[in-house]
Amino acid sequence: MRAVVQRVKNASVKVDGELIGEIGRGIMLLLAVNVDDEDKDFNYIFSKILNLRIFDDEKGLMNKSLKDEGLELLVVSQFTLYGDGRKGNRPSYIKAAKAEKATYYYEKFIEEAKKEGIKTDHGKFGANMEVSLINDGPVTILLDSSKDF
Repeated sequence: MRAVVQRVKNASVKVDGELIGEIGRGIMLLLAVNVDDEDKDFNYIFSKILNLRIFDDEKGLMNKSLKDEGLELLVVSQFTLYGDGRKGNRPSYIKAAKAEKATYYYEKFIEEAKKEGIKTDHGKFGANMEVSLINDGPVTILLDSSKDF
């Protein structure tokens, strides 16, 4: 599983001009599922994102997590995170999971975040989305459950 974590002041997602997801301060998450992902990959990424200390404490140090601060989460599916552009000019997406598996983990992520008490909104799986955000910092972290980077 691969994720781009962005600390935001606010973020939103539209489909066909209609606002379908919106958060205030928190994390805007781009999430991709790998063809080989299993529950252990999900658990790793899920735990990392909720507990990643990227928010400032009272001393201005990044020592607080989304969960610590009770902040919001916007989850957007993005299979192109597995785009491999090393050969030629057209990226290959063979490492991206097919829709059935990817949808399962995407929806599971949203459901589990809500169970944790995180105010969670989301995009629409498979749709052409317009994503807007104000990156705070900017702070952008890349995560990969296979620890490729």
